[in-house]
Parts: sequence; structure tokens; C-alpha cells
Amino acid sequence: MSVSANAQGSATAPRITVLLGVLGVVYGDIGTSPLYAMKASLWNFAQGGLRQADVLGVTSLVIWSLVLIVTVKYIGIVTQADNKGEGGILALMALATRALKPGPLRRTATMIGIAGAGLFVGDGAITPAISVLSAIEGLEVVNPALHAYVVPLAVIVLIGLFAVQYRGTGAVGIVFGPITAVWFLTLAVLGVGGIVRNPEVLAAVSPTYGVWFFVNHPWPSFVALGAIVLAVTGAEALYADMGHFGRTPIVQAWLFFVLPALALNYLGQAALLLRDAGALENPFYLLAPAWFRLPLVFLATAATIIASQAMITGAFSIARQTMQLGFSPRLTVRHTSGEEAGQIYMPQVNAMLFVGVMLLVVGFRRSEGLAAAYGIAVTGTFVCTSALGFVVARKVLGWSRVKTLATFGVFLVIDLAYFSSNLLKIPEGGWVPILIGVTLFALMTSWRRGRDLMFEKWRADSLPLAGFLARLPQSRTIRVPGTAVFMTGNPDFVPNALLHNLKHNKVLHEKVLFLTVLTEDVPTAPEESRATVEELAPGIHRVILRYGFMESPNIPRALADLKSEGIEADPMQVSFFLGRETVVPAASPKMSRWRHWLFMVMARNAVSATEFFRIPSDRVVELGVRIAI
Repeated sequence: MSVSANAQGSATAPRITVLLGVLGVVYGDIGTSPLYAMKASLWNFAQGGLRQADVLGVTSLVIWSLVLIVTVKYIGIVTQADNKGEGGILALMALATRALKPGPLRRTATMIGIAGAGLFVGDGAITPAISVLSAIEGLEVVNPALHAYVVPLAVIVLIGLFAVQYRGTGAVGIVFGPITAVWFLTLAVLGVGGIVRNPEVLAAVSPTYGVWFFVNHPWPSFVALGAIVLAVTGAEALYADMGHFGRTPIVQAWLFFVLPALALNYLGQAALLLRDAGALENPFYLLAPAWFRLPLVFLATAATIIASQAMITGAFSIARQTMQLGFSPRLTVRHTSGEEAGQIYMPQVNAMLFVGVMLLVVGFRRSEGLAAAYGIAVTGTFVCTSALGFVVARKVLGWSRVKTLATFGVFLVIDLAYFSSNLLKIPEGGWVPILIGVTLFALMTSWRRGRDLMFEKWRADSLPLAGFLARLPQSRTIRVPGTAVFMTGNPDFVPNALLHNLKHNKVLHEKVLFLTVLTEDVPTAPEESRATVEELAPGIHRVILRYGFMESPNIPRALADLKSEGIEADPMQVSFFLGRETVVPAASPKMSRWRHWLFMVMARNAVSATEFFRIPSDRVVELGVRIAI
């Protein structure tokens, strides 16, 4: 199952530095799951005393969740579906919508992609809160008197984490991999120590214990799925980060390092619980010898910071993709690396995530409380990925109907079972990701609808460019020295800014460029086809710039590159004419009031085109226009 060749995912063995990078960025989230997954999965069975069958059954379900969801679904199948080398829910959505004809199915696929993106951002807010809290809660194991310091310390760590985001991940990225490698080795060693003391726990590797658990306890086992899924949080990240590393190192790191370390640690925790049911208070830290627990707290905190950093960076990437695909207003994008285009910082997104994380930490105060909120975000994204994967496999890859149904039908059943189980936890905190997802869904769909209505209104009121150019020689328009760049969303119509300039100033520059920026449904547009230049009349050219949804437009750089096309357009010498739209309610609005209000709020707070396209502010002339929708 492959949509495009990925050079980074070739058969050659990846370098050790790439594998370390994979560990630090891709597997940071799933690598911290042992801190809370086992405890949360068995907590409901502790009231009447933990039985051996309960421990072995839940452990078997945890291990086979890692095998079926992560290894088979994501590693084996989903990562083979890439959009020009990029993965993630929005890349999958682009593949699906491109293959479907305009109509209800395409709109449904788009809505699924938007919902998945919203849940992924919700996951990005919950991950730092639950991970850092669960790590620092280890202090209570070292000394119960330190309980009062858990939340304040978590707040301090998270404040520091969000405060340094503006520096980018490049400066600290080189240490992420080695620390995560030490973390996974520690997980494995601790797990082996527990298994040696109680080898009978190895029986949980057999799926029969999980099946037996379901057959004998159908309802309790269904409820347990809501916590067991915490063991596979971060599975979506390995697909989303595929474009950074390629498929091969991600697959090899999982099969030969991450999966064995996680499985050993979960088995070790289960072995401990078979000996001492009281260890359920915190089986991860109690698995370690007493002398190592305090150093383990520091190592776990470092690992959770890395996992949180990966999710925050992922939220930045998702936000930029939604913006480029037209589902959110323009936001500030700052590049933190001159070499890596993917290293960005988005202050508005960072601020919103910070506020959300702080509210979660202060509101829930315990990691087990956040576990209820965590599961819905994760399982909801799983369902969206399976649904879109079904479309891509059938329409893009040409799978047979039987093969597609047999494969993704099974995964949808599994994902829906996990998701349904997590719905039971809505009163306990599961409402949090639903609220985040619904809010983001409403914002994105309202923005897209509003922009579509604006373009429809603009096209209806605009003058076709061909007719304007045909009448231009007969007009007595005065041509003045200089170069003018008119930004326009539709290259076939006269920009409103030009019409207003002619109306008020009654002049036209000797050299005119009609500039349109298009976002393709591919992650990165090829440099050789970045700019298309067409001469429409003497001194008048149409320029179309194409960018992928993972890129940030840079108009000055693109204009400087037009020298090869015979166009001299020094960004510091030309004048940029931009239209600033003011949206007002129409006499018969085509949007509901609440959507119209959301759209207007977002429009007022959107980053200006000057800043977004990196245009020199002292070279810009803005001409306003009122649009009623």
C-alpha cells in the first residue's frame, strides 16, 4: 500500500542518528504510557481485590492492542499510504478528497478529516498535562509528604516548556533521542526485573487470556477498553511524523526497540501486581528499586517533556495545515530554523495550548482523572484514520472491495469498540476532548463556509480580467513609472484593489503583476513548478505561485526568483496593493447567526496578508472593501 515513493524510507539501513531522532520525536508520547496505562486499566478491578485472571487478562489486552493497533494497523498498513512522503490525518484527508468526485462523499471525507484534526489538537493539550503530572506523581512514592508539591511542580515544568517554544526544537532536539533511548532501555530493564521475580506472567503474551477475559467478563472488559487504549496513545504521531524521517526508520525503531521495551515493562508491572496487589497505587514506580525511584522521577519528567514537545510541535503543524487548506484564518508562523522548513513556532496556537493545559492540570490535579479525558481524543482520531484509510485503499490504491472491507472493516470495529468504551467516561472528564473537538470543528467549518461565500460574492461583483485588458488600450489611463503587485485570490478577475486604485488615483503602473497564491493538496510543491508566469499585455503579467499545505508562502523570495523569467521585481522597490475586506451581514444572510459571528471574530483577529506573506510593510498600500454575506 504505497501512494508515492519515499526516498527516506528506502531499504538501506537508517543511520543511528535518524533512529535516535525517531525515538525522540515519534515515540515520545507512546513511550510515556507505562506511567499511567496499567494503573488506569486495572483500577476498576481493585475494589474486590485483584485476581490473577484479571491481571493476566488486562495485560494480554494491553500487549495485543500494541500488536493490532500500532504494529498491524499503523506500522504495517497506514504508514504505507503517504501523500508525497507526508503522513497524518490531513494528508490522508487530502488523498481521500482528491480521489472522490464532488458531492456528499467528498464533503463527508472532509468533515472526517477536520474532526480528526480537532481531536489531534485536543490530544496535544491533554498529553502535556497527563504526562507531566504522572511523572511528578512519582514523588509521592518516594515520600508521601511531597503530595502537595505535585501540582505546583507540574505547573512550573509546563510554564518552562511553553516559554521556550519560541526558540524552536532544533537547539534541544539533539538531546531528545539519547534521553528517550535511555528511557526505553530503563523500561525494558525494569520490566525484565519484574518478570524474573514472577515468570508466570509471560503467559499473558498469549491472546487466549485476553479472549478469556472478554468471554467471562463482557461488560467489565468492555469498560476496561477505555483505559487499555492509553497504552497505544501516540500511535497517530508515528504516522504524522513520517515525512520527517521516512517509513523505514520508524518501522525498525518500533519493531526492534520500542515494542519490546513497552511489552517488557507492562509484563513487569503485571508481575509486580501478581505478587502485591497493593502496588496498584503506582505500579510503574514501585517496580523500580527504592534507591532508583527519585532518579526515575527525573528521567520520567524528562521523557514526558519530550513527549509533550512532540505533541506541541504536531499541533503547530496541524494548525498550519488547516490554515493553508483554507479551514482557519491566517495565523503568525515563525520559522525557527534556517535549514529545517518544518520547525515553526505559532505564538497564538502556543498561547491557546498553554491556557488549555494549565486549566487541565489545575482542574483535574491527578493523572487518573485526565486519563478519562485522554482516551476519547485518541480513539476518535483512530476512527477518523480508519474511515479515511478505507477510502484511500479503495479509490487511490485500487484494493478490491473484499480486501478493503476485510482489512479496514476489522480496524473500524476495533476502533469503535475503544471509542464506545471511552464514551462511558464523558461525566468523568471525557467531555473535555469532545468540547475541544466540537469547538475546533465549528470554528474551521464556519471559516471555510464564510470564505466560500466571500469568494462567491466577490466573483459575482468582479470584472473579468480579459474584458478589462481588452478595453485598456482604448482607455486614457495614465501609466506611471514603477512596478505594482496586485494580490488576488482569483487570477481570472480584476482585483478590487486595482479598480479602487484606478477609481481614486486614475493611474496604472508601467509594470503590473497580478499575483495569486495557490495551496495545492500536496505537502510540498516542487520548486521547478513553484511559479507560473504569463504575459497578458505589454507590461502586465499574471504570476501564480504554488505552495504545499506544509509550506509557508514567502512572496519577496518568490518575486526575487522571477529574474529567470525576465521579470525584475525587487521586493524593496515595488508597491504591493492589497484589498482589506470588511465583512458585514447581508440582508438575507446565508450563514446562521452564530456561524456569522464566529467568522467575523476570526476575520478581525486574522493575521494581515502583509505579515503572513512576509511582505515589507513600508511597500504596502491597502484599499478597503465591504462584503456582505
